[in-house]
Amino acid sequence: MTGPDSGELLALAVDAAQAAAAMLVDGRPAGPSGRPEVADTKSSPTDVVTEMDRAAEVLIRQRLVAARPQDAILGEEGGETAGSGPGRVRWVVDPLDGTVNYLYGLPDWSVSVAAEVDGTVVAGAVTVPSHGELFTATLGGGAWLWAGDGTVALRCNTGVPLEQALVSTGFGYEVPRRVVQGEVVGAVLPRVRDIRRGGSCAVDLCSLAAGRVDAYYERGVNYWDWAAGGLVATEAGARLGGLAREQAGSSMTIAAEPVLFGQLRDLLASLDAERDAP
Repeated sequence: MTGPDSGELLALAVDAAQAAAAMLVDGRPAGPSGRPEVADTKSSPTDVVTEMDRAAEVLIRQRLVAARPQDAILGEEGGETAGSGPGRVRWVVDPLDGTVNYLYGLPDWSVSVAAEVDGTVVAGAVTVPSHGELFTATLGGGAWLWAGDGTVALRCNTGVPLEQALVSTGFGYEVPRRVVQGEVVGAVLPRVRDIRRGGSCAVDLCSLAAGRVDAYYERGVNYWDWAAGGLVATEAGARLGGLAREQAGSSMTIAAEPVLFGQLRDLLASLDAERDAP
């Protein structure tokens, strides 16, 4: 049976992501002292949710349901809703990746929408409104950056050895995990060119695709964080995977061009990076 057209799914992902991004931009209080209200916390008191996270996901879900009411949806804030039809398509939504950045007025936050067909991500859109950038990818169709009036095909950096790699990472919110992550990044730092901590997994993966960093790793990210950005990265030539497990996941997500991926994975394995403090 022929599956849904990935181009059509991408167009809907872009539409939903950009609509939510516009609402988030308009809804954030103006001025340097303006800050959205924290509505709730999740894993710890520092892991915050704003009402704008929730409103953005509601808007995305409304757009997706209006266009494709039979599809399933997995969202960070609203959980999973089953499709009403055969269920071949599932949308994976992060309505606001980088909530703390958004809360503080920092630019690296994004809206991420991906489409799966039979469990494989075939289309993804990540919009970074503070930079005026939209990253898109379709399975087998390449990765693209849309900014201003121009469109650029993306390719990750190749031929960069670990000791010359600019590596992005992130940190969890629970103290036992942060303790170990601090130890790990302290051991990685002398072995690479430098470390960057942007605050949005989706933006980090798109930056990897665009050659702005050479590699990325993080423990604790969820599927909705990397579903769309991961497709952008792999379609740009990167390898995406885990540490003890072959697949990326919350235990560890690593991305880089294949040779560098292996070097970084081996280093992280030697540091026992998939652990938390007692």
